[in-house]
Amino acid sequence: MLSYRHAFHAGNHADVLKHFLLVALTRYLGEKHAPFWYVDTHAGAGLYALDVGYATKLAEYVDGIGRLWGRQDLPAALAEYVDLVRALNPDGLLKAYPGSPWIAHQTLRAQDRLRLFELHSSDSELLRNNFRELGRRASVQAGDGFAGIKALLPPPPRRALVLMDPSYEDKADYRNIVSALEDALSRFATGVYVVWYPQLSRLDARQLPDKLKRLLAKNWLHVSLTVNKPGEDGFGMHGSGLFVLNPPWTLHATLQAVMPYLVKVLGQDAGAGYVLEQGTC
Repeated sequence: MLSYRHAFHAGNHADVLKHFLLVALTRYLGEKHAPFWYVDTHAGAGLYALDVGYATKLAEYVDGIGRLWGRQDLPAALAEYVDLVRALNPDGLLKAYPGSPWIAHQTLRAQDRLRLFELHSSDSELLRNNFRELGRRASVQAGDGFAGIKALLPPPPRRALVLMDPSYEDKADYRNIVSALEDALSRFATGVYVVWYPQLSRLDARQLPDKLKRLLAKNWLHVSLTVNKPGEDGFGMHGSGLFVLNPPWTLHATLQAVMPYLVKVLGQDAGAGYVLEQGTC
């Protein structure tokens, strides 16, 4: 797990789905004047270069944010996310990409707070440097976010958005996600929890959404984006999904409007498609 660096994958199709939804969630929570916390259990470095270093090795951003970069027909909700990325690239060239903490920071208000965890020693230091100027508004801890959130919940403002998106390189992460959410819901049942997961051929990945549906949250929403057929060799990520516990009531309609567009633009073959479902526990 400690070998994982998100910089290799920054701006790919999974980031597009995750960060577009993150903007929608933070905007919704910001409609009420009361403050809220953004908690990220696996925050990464926060900001990534696309023109040098790790991201150039795989260049996954080309088939992610790169496919949206020059388009003029973006749905409104998706355009807001792309505009945030453009703010990092004022010369119009796609050279940098924001991680989840940066996206959240740009959409939070002065009264809101960020609580960020990152286990990788190099990335946690980069994360701390990237958010140093925020002072007490942002807390960065080098450590296990699954364990760290126990001390934060319930948060003082009694409102929070918690993002959990481990690398899943360690197969224990599939178990850790479920147990961490069970504990979090017992401490703070009304929080908004978002789980990212990869679409892989392995059984753990395919079973995770059904396990999350059985958690004791009032409501849930599940969305996934598949960009290509699974490889015949069983390797590689062919899409990703997000599972939201206690989602805003507006989120389903937003996704209904955007997901067909993402399939059209990010899809790579006839296997491209999406799933959108919601329910109650």
